[in-house]
Amino acid sequence: MSPIAISADKRFHRAHVKPARKRSRLRAVSVPLVKGGLIAAFVLLLIYRGGAVLAEAPVLKINRIVVNGNHRLATEEVQTALGGLRGENIVLTDLGAWRQRLIESPWVRDATFRRSLPSTVEVVVAEREPIGIGRVKGQLFLVDEHGTVIDAYGPQYSDLDLPIIDGLSTGPSAGEADSDRGELATRVIQALKTKPNLARRLSQVDVTDQHNAAVILNGDQAVIYVGDDRFLPRLESYLDLASALRARVADIDYVDLRFDDRIYVRPTARAAKAAALERSDAKRVTRAAVKRP
Repeated sequence: MSPIAISADKRFHRAHVKPARKRSRLRAVSVPLVKGGLIAAFVLLLIYRGGAVLAEAPVLKINRIVVNGNHRLATEEVQTALGGLRGENIVLTDLGAWRQRLIESPWVRDATFRRSLPSTVEVVVAEREPIGIGRVKGQLFLVDEHGTVIDAYGPQYSDLDLPIIDGLSTGPSAGEADSDRGELATRVIQALKTKPNLARRLSQVDVTDQHNAAVILNGDQAVIYVGDDRFLPRLESYLDLASALRARVADIDYVDLRFDDRIYVRPTARAAKAAALERSDAKRVTRAAVKRP
């Protein structure tokens, strides 16, 4: 048997090439992974160190609070309520929590906070609007449209021309909100605002009965019951008939306007007594006249 000749060309020895290709693939995958891990670690380090630097940066410490929108509530009171906000980091502080703290003030209905870099916080205040002076347990309070107490009424509010509101609270607390009765008083007051001359005459509103508001006008001692709707037309009808009513009943205790097709008038006890005496005297005169021959 003749010996088999083997070529000296190494291109035919492929077994010696394959291991080299495997090492190249592993290296191609592992090197980017290692690099990516190093880069991620570096970024995390920067974020950590950057956050620490950001938290301690003096330029980002809040040192100015600008207040707008307030009229009755003094700017100093707002800044006092937010006193702890100064010195906090403007980026990291929780402005929502500070807003919640501010709207706990009775005068503040809502508030908006805005960051103004590097170190200013702007606050826009929306105040509650008083609609009347609530008389609760013998004390006077400014109240809003929900019957919520804003502040004790005092000389500092003497410029406010507001009606007295009775019957707002029946609970144990003098400042307890009574939204149903407050809403009724608001509807009466708002309805009359469309006629400024009549609105200026509104002296008192009693909402003890939350389905029947009672009104007293300046220059008129009669209590006027207007129900729970159509306040303006009912009061206007009363004013149109007031002279005629006075001609028949000089001293009126109350007028009930809830029934639009009729008006009920009750005289005061003194007037009723005087009328009874007049009727009695008239009867005596009539009897005497009959007895004459």
